[in-house]
Amino acid sequence: MIKTASSINLPLQDISRWVADPVGKIIREAFKNISNKEIIEEIRLRVNQPIGIRTDKKDYFLPTKTLAGNKEQTYIVTKEDLIISLEKMTYSSIYAAEEELRQGFLTLPGGHRVGLAGETVVEFGRIKTLKNISALNIRLARQCEVEVSGLLVSLINKNKSFCHTLLVSPPRAGKTTILRLLIRHLSNGLPRIGLEGQVVGVVDERSEIAGMCQGIPAFDLGCRTDVLDRCPKALGMSMLIRTMSPAVVAVDELGGAEDIAAVKDAIRCGVKVLATVHADSLEELKKREHIKDLLSNNAFERIVLLSRAYGPGTIEAIYDLNSGLNLRPFKKQLPYANSNSCC
Repeated sequence: MIKTASSINLPLQDISRWVADPVGKIIREAFKNISNKEIIEEIRLRVNQPIGIRTDKKDYFLPTKTLAGNKEQTYIVTKEDLIISLEKMTYSSIYAAEEELRQGFLTLPGGHRVGLAGETVVEFGRIKTLKNISALNIRLARQCEVEVSGLLVSLINKNKSFCHTLLVSPPRAGKTTILRLLIRHLSNGLPRIGLEGQVVGVVDERSEIAGMCQGIPAFDLGCRTDVLDRCPKALGMSMLIRTMSPAVVAVDELGGAEDIAAVKDAIRCGVKVLATVHADSLEELKKREHIKDLLSNNAFERIVLLSRAYGPGTIEAIYDLNSGLNLRPFKKQLPYANSNSCC
């Protein structure tokens, strides 16, 4: 049996098994008390601080029985709690997880990601690992169903070919969720809009797109999608183009000059590019030297500007860089099939 996202995504209650008791027990009880109208986004464990839970509505500190909005009468996390939690999260082999620790995160089954803070060990100007971990940020992942066919229509040309597309988004605006769904539809095809399925290569540098854990993806990225996990974007794009012959390459969060050069190389090779970048506006993006070069040369044909104006997934604009037109002049939030399944 092929394991799919639906068969391996962990229920939220199961997250507690990765952390030390009594922290796990307190978290399980807290989940029962949080309204189903709220989406739980993060669990934060900091040494000598209360357990924190962040939803899309507010932050909570967790006492032993009920939710609290302040620090009074809350359980205080100990260093031992973090040590035991890390042992569970790394299957009692922190050494084997050294590469992940170097990058500052761990990935749990189901695509849940654990951000780490503590003391860095630096050698020759680069981070070798982290030690004396002082904080864990468990970011909860969910398979999220959003209707993106309307968006996708704006991202294909009259020949039904996908356009080079850049998703521009501030944090927590649904960028990675929309990226996943676009990848899935490009891979599977969407006959009702005339889009045929095509091979998509994904470079998932921080294991956020596919949520790979021990080679198994947590999210459904389509039947024609190949994933390079924990590979630098620039190296990965080049490798996929040479070895897997993708029609589209997809990456999250373009950064330095190497990423931009790899995008240009992919375009020169005739491969379509779907990428994201963090920014609050197009004006902010144009101030970044490397990205500015891509925009001025019209390397991308479409730019989708996202925000949280009406909640995650609000489309502020869809710019056609060839015509200069805004294809979506009115703000619109993409409809979620289930608002409580959003990641």
